[in-house]
Formats: sequence, structure tokens, C-alpha cells
Amino acid sequence: MTRLTEDHRFMFRAFSAAPEDTAGQTAEPGQREGKKEEAAPQKSGGRISRSQGFTRIPVPDGLDREELFGNMDYNIHLIQDAASAQILQRGDNLLVKGDSEESTALAAGILHELMDMIQRGEVLDSQKVNYVIQLKTQGVSYSENNVASDIICFTTQGKPIRPKTIGQKRYVDSMKKRDVTFAIGPAGTGKTYIAVAMACTALKAKKVQRIILTRPAVEAGENLGFLPGDLQEKVDPYLRPLYDALYDVLGREKAISLQEKEIIEVVPLAYMRGRTLDDAFIILDEAQNTTREQMKMFLTRMGFGSRMVITGDVTQIDLPRGKKSGLIDAEHILKGVKGIDFCYLKDVDVVRHEMVKRIIKAYDEYYHRHPETRGDDRK
Repeated sequence: MTRLTEDHRFMFRAFSAAPEDTAGQTAEPGQREGKKEEAAPQKSGGRISRSQGFTRIPVPDGLDREELFGNMDYNIHLIQDAASAQILQRGDNLLVKGDSEESTALAAGILHELMDMIQRGEVLDSQKVNYVIQLKTQGVSYSENNVASDIICFTTQGKPIRPKTIGQKRYVDSMKKRDVTFAIGPAGTGKTYIAVAMACTALKAKKVQRIILTRPAVEAGENLGFLPGDLQEKVDPYLRPLYDALYDVLGREKAISLQEKEIIEVVPLAYMRGRTLDDAFIILDEAQNTTREQMKMFLTRMGFGSRMVITGDVTQIDLPRGKKSGLIDAEHILKGVKGIDFCYLKDVDVVRHEMVKRIIKAYDEYYHRHPETRGDDRK
């Protein structure tokens, strides 16, 4: 049984103290005993009638209400703010009333989605609740899209890795079906991590014999020559995100062992020239920093039985001014080519801190208003 905090013990007492026939008493989630309710609904003969616009939502027996409401009713407050609605509880029902029929339907729809997710065994956190709210606001259902239905693999700690957004699910489906997948989207959308997880899954299933992870070693305001060590030690910091993903999925010792056997290679893009890669899962990360020539060189390394994934964020190009991004070039040239798919992830697919979404949205809106300040040559 879930251990409840003192606040949640109090909350459930407040709920159970409001039976269906209690005259005029309705407890709001998280409301403390003895606290005067600031926005009590109008009463009609001791009951809330349908004419008052309340929608009654039964809470399934055995549903973890602490999970549904969130810590200190955080989830309920998110829904109320997003839908401009009031959510109360009476007995085993939630009562929802919005500023309009549309806002009432929105709040009720979000609650139904969250209850379905809990019943399927999903753990709710603020990021997931916010995402469900965003989808419902756009008229899209998280559950109907079976977002979390596919488990890609498990980490060494036994944590399942699965898509968290509709965009990520489409990305995973594309990697399963296509020989070459381009994933274009902002930071924090899981482009690299999911690709590495898919590569490790393919290796374990013996669908490929090796994994090749590569990145262009492009300076983002720094100079490689000032870094200590030999060439490999200079470029390793640029490859660190690839190592981090590998260690998380396979474990550090296993990943290092596979690298020593050259089953996994993590190399700068410059080392790829002249090679033909058969039976390999090949990932090019930070592809927005490739030149036209580098992108063509990389794509033509593909051998029999291989699969390629190219990831990048076209809003963060670090190439010298005047250099055309190979990712943008490939996007124009290769669209419509059989066996190649382009997946576009957006700010709604960000699975980092909520502030990251806001920052990305602010930049996108600014560049939309002032395209001349982008710093790249996109048309």
C-alpha cells in the first residue's frame, strides 16, 4: 500500500468527510479541515445539481489517488489552471465545472487520460502531466496514440526505456521501418538517447554486428588546439554525450568491453572517410554541424545490412559563417527518396525541465519575428 504523507492523509479524510447526502459540503482536493472554502459552488437543496454545470467523473475502485492528484495536489492545480475549471471531490466522484462547456470537457478529458495511464501502470510526473494537458488542449489523445506501449530496452538498473511523446514514438517507428532516418528537433527531445537505445537493442538481437557512433568535431566558440592531449583526447569531449548514452543503456564496463573489441566505435566524423560499413547501426549526431561534403561522405559509407540514423538541431549550427549545413542540404535533396524518412520533433517533445520548453519556444518565436538574426543561411 502506498505510504501517504501527513498532507495526503488529511486530504483523504477531507474527501471521505463529504458524502453524497451531506448538506452543502464539498471538499476540494488538498483542502484542510476547518479551512473556509474560498470558491464554494452554489447549492441547491444541499446537493449540486446538473443545472449548475458540474460533470461527475467516477474514480475507479483501487485507483491510487495520491498518484492522480500529485504531491500537494500539484496535478489538480495544473489541470484547473490549464482548463480554467474547478475540480472538487464528493465521495468516489470528481466534480468538474469549467468557465464554459469546452473547458469542462477539457478538464474531464485530462482526468480520464491520467486515470487510464495510472491503471496501465504508468508513473505520473509533472513533465508527463504537462504533456497530456498540452495534447488534450490540441485535441490529441495520449492514450489513443499508444505512446508508451513500446519498450525499446531496459537500462542496467532495470529501468524501461520507452517513447514519452507522440513525436518520439513516430521516431522509434521510423527507425524500425526505414534504412535511413533523419531526426530533426530541438535540444532535450531524446534524439541521441533513443537512437543509441535502438542501436543497442538491434545489437543484442543480432540484427547488426556493430554500432558506429560519430559526431563532427566542430568548435562551438572554442578552439580544439587549446585543449590538452593528443587528437583523440582533444575530440573525446565532443563525443561525451554518446558515451553517456551508451553507459546508461549498457553499463560502463560492458560498453568499454565492447569498444575494446571494436564492436562499438565512437569516432569523430573525419575518421569515417574511405570506409564501407556493413551490418552496422550507424548514428551521426549533431549533424547540423556537418558541411555538405561531410554529409554526402557519411551517407555513402552505408553498406549491406546497415541502418543509419542522423540527428540534429538546425537552430544550433556552429559552422563558420557562410558554410551551408549538410543537414539542411540533405533535408532539401533527400525528401521523397525511398527508404529515407524525416522525423521532426518539436518543443512539445522536450523531456527535460519544463523551462527548456519555454526557452525553446521563446527563441523560436523571436526568430520567427526576426529571421535575419538567425545566424544561418536557411531560406
